[in-house]
This record gives sequence, structure tokens and C-alpha cells, in this order.
Amino acid sequence: MNALDILRMAPVMPVLVVPDAGLAEDLAHTLVGAGLPVLEITLRTPQALQVLRRIRDAVPQAVVGAGTVLDGAQWDQALDHGAMFGVSPGLTPDLAASAQRRGEPFLPGVATASEAMYAAAQGLHTLKLFPAEAVGGRTLLRALHGPLPHLMFCPTGGIDSALAPQYLALPNVACVGGSWITPPAALAARDWPAIAALAAQAATLRA
Repeated sequence: MNALDILRMAPVMPVLVVPDAGLAEDLAHTLVGAGLPVLEITLRTPQALQVLRRIRDAVPQAVVGAGTVLDGAQWDQALDHGAMFGVSPGLTPDLAASAQRRGEPFLPGVATASEAMYAAAQGLHTLKLFPAEAVGGRTLLRALHGPLPHLMFCPTGGIDSALAPQYLALPNVACVGGSWITPPAALAARDWPAIAALAAQAATLRA
């Protein structure tokens, strides 16, 4: 699958900050079972790479990727731990070269037309708009669609269940990324029914 195929699997891609690798399997089973198979594990915690590996090994239905990838070395590590795709808040020459070298689906973050054009010049046409609400959100995406209709986006940052359908209505949005599906308190309490309910609602979101 390419990056666009992955994003089109569900309307929402959970953006997950998982502090304890012991949560990995139950969390992934809960989200996949509720209809959200594409999971972004952000590399913001010491155990994030273990979380990736555990989900990849234990939950074959999950399409699990690494988020907050900041450089080529991190991308190599994530792939070695089973990441099936990568997500970054931005794009540097180092990251672009690494994405080209490894060839796995990679979603770079952009916030301007120039950044989107640079990513496209590196062969990356499916992008993350970040931080979406802070940089113009739906207004910016509508403006970008005219001159850059060949680019598709996963907007992330400040989006919740109320805003998501408005983003999904745009022709250049494949899905949205969101953290509202796994509230920290629910995750810490292992409240899988609560997380499953939020995930099931997200799986039904449409324009």
C-alpha cells in the first residue's frame, strides 16, 4: 500500500502517545475492533518503539506507523521495529532522502504552499497538514486545492469529533488525525470500553 491507500482505510487515524508498552496489544485490539485499523504511534515516549513492535507482532490487522519522526535515524529505527508507515511534523532534506532511500510510505508535515511544493518535489504527494487548526485548517486546504490539486492531506492538530466531518468534506482530505479517541485518563485506567466507544464513533464520521 502507498500512503494514500493507508489513509483511505478509515476516516480517522488515531494519534497515540503510549507511555507503557504493556498497553500496546489491548489498545490496538480495541481500536482495530472498533473500526480504526490505521494507528500512528508517536515517538514521544521512551517505550514507543516497543509499542510499535508489540502491535506489529500481536495485532496483524493493524496498520501501525511511527509518528513524530524527526530524522532519518529515527525512521530507520522505526522501520526496524515494524513500522509500516511514517509521519513527521515537518520535512527536512535528511528525512526526504531517508524516505526515498527506504521506500516505505511516509507522510511529511507541511504548513504552507511552499512546504507542500517542496514535499511534492521529493516525490511525496500525500501530506500531513500540521498543526492544522493553527495554520488555517479548512480555509488553507481549500486554498491549496486550486493550485495543488494533485496533493492529498491528513490534517492533524486541534481537530476533534465535531470538526472532523468538516475536514472530511474537502476534496483534498483523505482522513484526519486525532488524539481525542484516547483520552490520557481513559488510557491510564485501561478503560477499553470508553476508548472503543470513541473509536466506533470516529469510524463512522463522514462529511
